Amino acid sequence: MAADLLAALTERSDLSGLTAPVVVGCSGGADSVALLALTAAAGLRPLAVHVDHRLRVESAADADTVRAAAERVGATWRTVPVTIDAGANLEARARDARYAALESARVEAGADWVLVGHTADDQAETVLLNVLRGAAAAGLAGMAARRDRIARPLLALRRSETRALCAAHGLAVVEDPMNDDVAFTRVALRRQVLPLLESIAGRDLVPVLARQAEVLRAESDFLDDLARAAWPGASEPSASVLAALDPVLARRAVRVWLGVPPPSHAEVERVLQVARGDRRAAQLAGGRGIRRSAGRLLLERE
Repeated sequence: MAADLLAALTERSDLSGLTAPVVVGCSGGADSVALLALTAAAGLRPLAVHVDHRLRVESAADADTVRAAAERVGATWRTVPVTIDAGANLEARARDARYAALESARVEAGADWVLVGHTADDQAETVLLNVLRGAAAAGLAGMAARRDRIARPLLALRRSETRALCAAHGLAVVEDPMNDDVAFTRVALRRQVLPLLESIAGRDLVPVLARQAEVLRAESDFLDDLARAAWPGASEPSASVLAALDPVLARRAVRVWLGVPPPSHAEVERVLQVARGDRRAAQLAGGRGIRRSAGRLLLERE
């Protein structure tokens, strides 16, 4: 039974083309522990990296759960402590610190990929979260299955399936109390908003939202390619070429050029004003600034 479930979920996971070894971000939760088991079974020689944000007294003990899971599936493991200062945007800053630690582990291990255990349920929540943020089409496309060095092999699986896999193989998992705290927007969407929407719609909306994200992701990538071709993002791209583009393509080109953190709609409009000569410069999030000089746009960072 356990072997059959492992085989079935391995087949539905997006593991093709990944080369060993891989780094698996492993919090000790069911999704990441299941991902660890699946990658080990696929012969990808995973290194489980537990990032300890030290936001809970119990967080250090989570490393023991990761160690036990790694040893049970025949994987190596390590824990990496990070410091998150108190203040606003705790979730975002913790995420940034986590991915930075995972990238450092990837380089040190000589791996090509960092794998994270986001499921279809996470994808649906991300789409709703981006709706609340007023995100453009790229935001509604949710999380990419693969982007840069990050891979999400479990986007076709459900959270219930990762839990079932861990239970079938006797893998203990961490139950993070922060996942029940509706003070966090994502948790409120998971616990309150999505169940309400499903009761109104009379069906499971996770596959619907995940499918929407998949379609929009393909369309978004296509539009990004058109934008790059129309306005190549050189170090000092032409302001007049950008200003002459159709507004839809121009906004897309600006977003592609600026990258992370993604600019807001208002910030994109300020960049276009600089390109048209309506203003001399603009300040953006992330300590970035835009100014026009000799017909070129200059992107400056603090």
